[in-house]
Amino acid sequence: MEVIKNKMSPNKEDENGETTNHEDNIKKKTLGGIKTMPFILANEVCDRFAGVGFYSNLITYLTQQLNLPLVKASNILTNFGGTSGFMPLIGALIADSFAGRFYTIVVGLLIYLLGMVCITTSSILPQLRPPPCPTKENCIEASSSQLWILYLCLLLTSLGSGAIRPNVVTFAADQFDMTTGKSNPSSAGRNFFNWYYFCMGLSTLTALTVVVYIQDKVGWGLGLGIPTIAMVLSFIAFVVAAHLYRRVKPEGSPLVRVAQVVVAAIKKRKIAMPKNTSLYENKELDARISADGRLLHTNTLRWFDRAAIVTQDDMKDCSSPNLWRIATVHRVEEIKLVIRMVPIWAATILLVTSQSHQHSFIIIQAGTMDRHMSPSFEIPPASLSIFGVLTMLICLSLYNRVFVPLSRRFTKNPVGITCLQRMGIGFAINILATLVSALVEIKRKQVALSHNLIEKPTATIPISVFWLVPQFCLHGVAEAFSSVGHLEFLYDQAPESMRSTCMALNSITAAIGSYVGTFVVSMIHDHTGKEHNWLPDRNLNKGKLDYYYWLMSGIQLVNLVYYVTCAYFYTCKPLEVVKDSDIDRDLELAKEEMIVVKSPLTGQTRENDVNNDEKLIKSMR
Repeated sequence: MEVIKNKMSPNKEDENGETTNHEDNIKKKTLGGIKTMPFILANEVCDRFAGVGFYSNLITYLTQQLNLPLVKASNILTNFGGTSGFMPLIGALIADSFAGRFYTIVVGLLIYLLGMVCITTSSILPQLRPPPCPTKENCIEASSSQLWILYLCLLLTSLGSGAIRPNVVTFAADQFDMTTGKSNPSSAGRNFFNWYYFCMGLSTLTALTVVVYIQDKVGWGLGLGIPTIAMVLSFIAFVVAAHLYRRVKPEGSPLVRVAQVVVAAIKKRKIAMPKNTSLYENKELDARISADGRLLHTNTLRWFDRAAIVTQDDMKDCSSPNLWRIATVHRVEEIKLVIRMVPIWAATILLVTSQSHQHSFIIIQAGTMDRHMSPSFEIPPASLSIFGVLTMLICLSLYNRVFVPLSRRFTKNPVGITCLQRMGIGFAINILATLVSALVEIKRKQVALSHNLIEKPTATIPISVFWLVPQFCLHGVAEAFSSVGHLEFLYDQAPESMRSTCMALNSITAAIGSYVGTFVVSMIHDHTGKEHNWLPDRNLNKGKLDYYYWLMSGIQLVNLVYYVTCAYFYTCKPLEVVKDSDIDRDLELAKEEMIVVKSPLTGQTRENDVNNDEKLIKSMR
């Protein structure tokens, strides 16, 4: 349930700190818009091309070029993914607090490029790699110094991606009026996330077909050099249109505002909440962090409301309130909103846990299977991901044209289904994909056993690698629903001044899930014995990878039940309409009213604390 603010503050500051008036705001309307998308998307396409070309086949580089055991190599990649997942929180805080999204992205691109140059150089110089080991027996692993060079390269790319990932999507969305997409499924704002993910899928598809083939058939120097060149093009594409972008000025650290609300609530913890709640409002103070509309008071997490109680001490100097003692309703609701988002956000952790090692394991599986598409051409193992990407692209193409009109007939929702429903569908399809993975692994092992190939890790099992395609397709469908729905949810429901920070939550889930996945895989490897280990180091044929998939399916099923419960009880953020005739006052008292909010998952209604007339809420006085 949203309502849209009709008027922005008459005087604002841009990202460079320059004060603007009404005429400047009219002029700034010429900034942003669809004309900026070729540059932003070109940057993201090149960036994603480079990232996928670098990461997708890295398990092969670690196991074949650095001679690392399967579990050790997989854990390195998962830990790298986990570290990369935590970095966006730092980048988002920097952007939201003082640097702004544009400059944070520029610095991130430079750091990422430095990491790509480093890893490309290490793949060219033979002294930075151990001797080749084609037999996979008695292999000499990479030395500590060689691994430390690898870790340095991975760290640089993690730092760079941490500055880029949470800010590019939000920066691109800032170029549109996203509020027009709430009820219009054909608007640019509504379709932005679909088109964004579609373009990223195209670049991923190109990387998986071209770069991976070069890495496997030509060499790693050129195979990593091409993504490095792509990163150079990504940087150029982004900065060349700097004068066209609409930039949102950072309004101070969101963590400071959160701390101020918590401290103010603690200071007033002994003050009884009045029955007729009178809470502090200051439209002028909140103007810069509420351009889309002020958050209305809700009846959840009422302990934080104490921060907005007006006392006699607060009334003494109402022109310059002490924000460590009193907070506005909008600022209190910001922290409430983030807390309400946490259970939904946390639901993706176990999903990532179940998928953290699947990509690496599937590539190793594919390496043991018949990969011939013709008598003279073999598909590289890592290129199998193209089937998942193609399926995702097809789903995104048909989503608005087929799925939305069809689902609209049943839900009566103009956009078909909500972002939470979209995520839930993706979670369910992911479970099916993991079950199929287990069944295919059972079939692969049966064929290996029937041909007496269990003891031959380098032999090709006479079973087509295309048995793996169905699970890739299911993962592609799941991603079209869950990933795009998650992005929509984080951008739409986050407080506007915390959007980059909340978008970083998408990466934080990947980080936590990756670390949990590493822990699970390490525990399985350490406690399932040497003779019948589920995940053996060198010979996957002697393992029980299907058991691992069954376990992951069970984890995802429990997670789906948890998610549905959280989504059912989730309350969307309500915003206040600000009229042109509103006059700001330094000290205002917010009245408690009632609002009817629809559950984003089921469409059922639940009552909250602010009064609502279907979709519009009158401005409070």
